[in-house]
Amino acid sequence: MRFKVLMVDLDGVIRLWETQDGQIEAVHGLPNGAIRQIAFAPDLLSRTITGQISDEEWRERIVERLRREFSSNKAAEAVAQWSQSYGEVDWETISILRRCDPLIQRVLVTNATTRLEPDLSSLGILDEFSFVVNSSAVGVAKPDRRIYEITLRQADAEPRQALFIDDTEKHVRAAEELGISGHI
Repeated sequence: MRFKVLMVDLDGVIRLWETQDGQIEAVHGLPNGAIRQIAFAPDLLSRTITGQISDEEWRERIVERLRREFSSNKAAEAVAQWSQSYGEVDWETISILRRCDPLIQRVLVTNATTRLEPDLSSLGILDEFSFVVNSSAVGVAKPDRRIYEITLRQADAEPRQALFIDDTEKHVRAAEELGISGHI
C-alpha cells in the first residue's frame, strides 16, 4: 500500500523536552512539580488545546492558580521562565521524515496551544510539513476522531492512504479505528 499522507505528532516524536522545572520552581519558591500540575490539569489544558483560551490566557491562568494554591508571589516570574523554552528538535526523526517519498504529504497533527507556529518557527521546522493541523486552531484535540477527519480532508486522502505516528497509544488507536494505519 502506498501512503498519500504521513501524519506525525509533535511532542514526544519530533519535539523533546528536557525540563528544568524543578530548578525554576526551587528558585521561585514553588514545590517540585507545581507548574506542570497546574499547567496540565485536565480542565485547563483541554480548554487551551481546543482553542477556547489562547496560549497567553493559559499562562496567565497558570500564574493565578499558582498564586492561589501555593501563595506564591513569584508565580509570574516562574511561569515566564518556564515559558522561555521551545523544547529541542529530534533531528534524527526529522532526517527520517526528509527521506520519505517527496510525493507523500508530511502533516503535523498535534494537540497544541495558539503558540504553535512561533514555536515551530523558533525550532526551525515550520517548513518541514506540507501543512499543520493544530488542535487549538481546529477546535478539537486528539483522540477526537474529528481531528483525523479534518486532516484527511485537507490532505484529500482516504483513511487507508494515511499513516499516523504518535507517542500516545490512545491517539494512535483512535486513528486506527478510522482505518488509518498507526505506529507508536
